[in-house]
Amino acid sequence: MAYQHIDDVRVWGSPDEGALAQAKMCAKTGKVVQTLLMADHHKGYSQPIGGVVVYDGQISPSGVGYDIACGNKAVRTNLVAEDMKPRLAKLMDEIARKISFGIGRVNNEKVDHDLFDDPDWAVYQSVGKQEHDKLKALARDQLGTVGSGNHFVDLFEEVGTGRLWIANHFGSRGFGHKTASGFINLAAGREFLASAPGEKMDQPPVLLDLSSELGDMYDRAMKLAGRYAYAGRDYVIEQVLAILGAEADFEVHNHHNYAWKETHNGQEVVVVRKGATPSAPGQVGFIGGSMGDISVIVRGKDSRENRDAYYSTVHGAGRIMSRTQAAGKMNWKTRTRSGGQITTEQMQKAIRAFGVELRGAGTDESPFVYRKLQEVLDAHSETIEVMHVLRPIGVCMAGADEFDPYKD
Repeated sequence: MAYQHIDDVRVWGSPDEGALAQAKMCAKTGKVVQTLLMADHHKGYSQPIGGVVVYDGQISPSGVGYDIACGNKAVRTNLVAEDMKPRLAKLMDEIARKISFGIGRVNNEKVDHDLFDDPDWAVYQSVGKQEHDKLKALARDQLGTVGSGNHFVDLFEEVGTGRLWIANHFGSRGFGHKTASGFINLAAGREFLASAPGEKMDQPPVLLDLSSELGDMYDRAMKLAGRYAYAGRDYVIEQVLAILGAEADFEVHNHHNYAWKETHNGQEVVVVRKGATPSAPGQVGFIGGSMGDISVIVRGKDSRENRDAYYSTVHGAGRIMSRTQAAGKMNWKTRTRSGGQITTEQMQKAIRAFGVELRGAGTDESPFVYRKLQEVLDAHSETIEVMHVLRPIGVCMAGADEFDPYKD
C-alpha cells in the first residue's frame, strides 16, 4: 500500500505536520468512520485541504469549507492547439476582457438560470426573508464570475494528440461563502448574517447531525450551492468556446469541496472532501497543476487501495508556500506589498520558459509555491490512472492585487 497509518489517519505522500495535526483533531471529533490525507494536503480552516473525513450521519460546514462546491470543468475541443498559437495572445486578451474575474463584472450581462426557481431556496426563506433576499441577489449578481485567488480559466494542449482543451476552476462565489458562514454562525447560536466567525485555523470541526433540522437545512443549501457552481462553470466554458469558435466533444466536471452521501463497506456514510477529488471506479476527474506544470484527466481504479481511500484522490499539486510567504503582506490602504519571497520577474521568466501566455495572477500563484503534480499523482498511482496529460498554453486569472473576500 502506498499510504501509511499515522495514529487514526491514512496518509498519502509526505506528511505535513500542520495538516496532520488538523486531521488528527478531526479524527477525534464526532462520529468519525475514517480520516484521510491525500498527497497534496496542507493546512486549511479546521479540516485540512486535501483532507477527507468520513462521518456516520453527520455533515461538517467547516469541513466543506467557505468555497462550497469549488471544482473544475474541462472540455476537449474540436480544435488543434498548434493552429491557435499564432492568435493565442489575442485570444487570451479576449478571454481576460469578456470573462469576469475578481469580485465584480466586466459587463452588465446577468445570467438567468432555472436554479433561481429551485425549491431549495425555501431553506433561506426559513432562516429569514432578509437572509433569503440578500443571498439570492448576491447569487444572481455573481453567477458566471470566476473570482480570484487560485481560480482560473486556462487553455491546454493535450500531450500526444495536440488537441486544444479548456478548463476552469472556481466554486459558488459569495453565495457559497455566506452560506457556509451563515450555518457556522447558526451552529454557534449567532445570527445567520453575522460577520464570518473569526475562529482559529486549528479549531475543531463544526458538525451537524443530518437527522437534525439544521443539518438537513445545511445539506439542502450545500446542494443548491453545488448546482450553482456547476451552472457558473458551464456558463464560463460556453463563453470561451464562443470566443474560440469551437465545439466540445468530451467533458469532465467535478466538485472537490463538498460532502457526498455514499456507501462504503456496506455502510451509508457522509464523505466530506475538502480539496479532494472523488475517484470511484471508472469516475473521471480533472486535477490541475500550477501554471508552469501539467494538469491531467484521471479515472478511478477498481483497486483495494482506492477502496481504502474511500474513492478519493488529490485535487491539485498542493501548496508548499503560503500566499503571504510568496507575495508578501498586502496593505490595502497604500495598495503595496512587502516581504514576499517571489518576485513578479521570477514568475514571468518561469512562465515564459514553460511557453504560457499569462493574463493576471500574482506571485502567490506562481509555479514556485506548488509541488510538482507528478509527485502527488505517483503517490496515488494505485487508485487512479491518467487518461489525458494537458500542458497549459494560456492562463487567465484575476489581477495580482484584486480584492475578493471569496477567493478560496
